[in-house]
Amino acid sequence: MATFTRSDDLRGAEFVDADLSGTRFIGADLSGVVMRGVEVQRADIDAPWLVHGEFLHVNGVDVIPFVEAELNRRFPGRADRRAADPDGLRAAWAALERTWAATLERVATMPAGTVDVSVAGEWSFAQTLRHLVLATDTWLRRGVLEIEQPFHPLGLLDADTEGDGVDTSVFTTVAPSYPEVLEARAGRVAMVRDLLATVTPDELTVTRKNPHAPEHTETTLSCLHVILEEEWEHHRYAVRDLAAIEAKDDA
Repeated sequence: MATFTRSDDLRGAEFVDADLSGTRFIGADLSGVVMRGVEVQRADIDAPWLVHGEFLHVNGVDVIPFVEAELNRRFPGRADRRAADPDGLRAAWAALERTWAATLERVATMPAGTVDVSVAGEWSFAQTLRHLVLATDTWLRRGVLEIEQPFHPLGLLDADTEGDGVDTSVFTTVAPSYPEVLEARAGRVAMVRDLLATVTPDELTVTRKNPHAPEHTETTLSCLHVILEEEWEHHRYAVRDLAAIEAKDDA
């Protein structure tokens, strides 16, 4: 099986009558791809930045609005992730907390070890929570609060953070226990809740450095929007994989 990586430049390539069935595209840039007369039954596309794109046409129909509406229906409260005022943000975060609480309760009823199961190479449930600890540290503690060393040791380091000049020695190289993950996660959730409890409209407009690209600016509001976006997207991934685990257990 052929494997193409970042070093392979396939821009502008044409695949004519090629058999790409079963192919996986991971972290690939498919923007502007044109497909004509293709078989796409059972295709599975996951594009977390879909709403920020211009369009995604399937048989001439822009499907982005339909996808967004369906996701908002499936996940009550998700539609409020772009709230722009303190009261709206507080309500959005409260809805998110309720959603995650229900999911944590669901996981607690599943077989032992479920939290460490990886589906198709994706992060396990415990790893997802660790990544969200990192996301909060990046966008709240580093971006908004401008803490010099904002990272919790068990945050799951990702490629974006590795390239930001971060001292990676602060991160643990040993997988923490699930109770330790839950404790760290609860602490970061509380930090966001506490900030939102007192934030003012003027504070939301304060300019910050982008934590990944300090030469660019963000506002407190845009940093909070990133946190909300991360939370909802990774919750979607988590419940998708939990459903796959449950289906396998029932088979």
